Amino acid sequence: MVRSAPLSATLGVDVWLKLESLHPPGSFKIRGAASKLLTLDARERRRGVVACSSGNHGAAVAHVAGVMSIPATICVPETVGPVKLASIRASGAEAIVRGATFDEAVEVSRVIERERGLTFVHPFDDPDVIAGQGTIGLEILEELPTVRLVATAVSGGGLAGGVGLAVKSLVPSIRLVGVSAERAAAMAASVRAGRPVDVPERETLAEVLSGGIGADNRYTLDLVTRYVDEHVLVTEEQIAGAMRFAFERARLVVEGGGAVTIAAATAGALHPHGPVVLVVSGGNVDPRQLLDPDRQPPDGSSSS
Repeated sequence: MVRSAPLSATLGVDVWLKLESLHPPGSFKIRGAASKLLTLDARERRRGVVACSSGNHGAAVAHVAGVMSIPATICVPETVGPVKLASIRASGAEAIVRGATFDEAVEVSRVIERERGLTFVHPFDDPDVIAGQGTIGLEILEELPTVRLVATAVSGGGLAGGVGLAVKSLVPSIRLVGVSAERAAAMAASVRAGRPVDVPERETLAEVLSGGIGADNRYTLDLVTRYVDEHVLVTEEQIAGAMRFAFERARLVVEGGGAVTIAAATAGALHPHGPVVLVVSGGNVDPRQLLDPDRQPPDGSSSS
């Protein structure tokens, strides 16, 4: 964690950045992937694993599988970012690019799971994956016991649910804020409805936050409903500004999905009453997008 002097001055309290973007595959997803793969027995490791991802989960599973010498197949939608696809392939995993949307790519991965007898590594709705993401919360409390507010990105809910379970089990008074892109807010809509809700997939700078939470969601909707105190939605302009802020003021390369917590802070949406930790969840960004984050995607359907 690093303290952000400009954000601290803006919010009037100490603001710390939890830099999950600095992991080898570039995101917090390495935690859940490692947690899951370490549970596999010898037979499951020999047969291999399959995962579906908009990029970061796939890169993390590929990285951990490579370290553990486990064969890995990663399914990604056709709009996967080139940086994330290159990271998956660099780890030695088989990358299958198929499906116009994240949900279509999930179906491809499930077919491969059945046909090849592989272990499916869910991107969020799995207790072992959630437990891995929750270690972020434990580290936050270890490094900053006085923290009063933690903000995380919200997509499928593995990160927010895991961090919320960890910090609120130990310090229930900590306020947890979940931040989503306006164009990728399936979990926020599902919490409001009390059930999984499908939302149209639209292009966004925070493409890693796109996609649904699954009609058969078993764990993360409940965890997010129980532990996230408030949901904040940020605009494309705010995300672009946060990416620029991270680069210019903190010398950090942060992707759109990883910058949403910074966007919420700079937009004045957090209202803290004590030390704040912003989880910066990923840094896998196309250099062209980083140089021109104000490039607005068209308003229409797309994939994660």
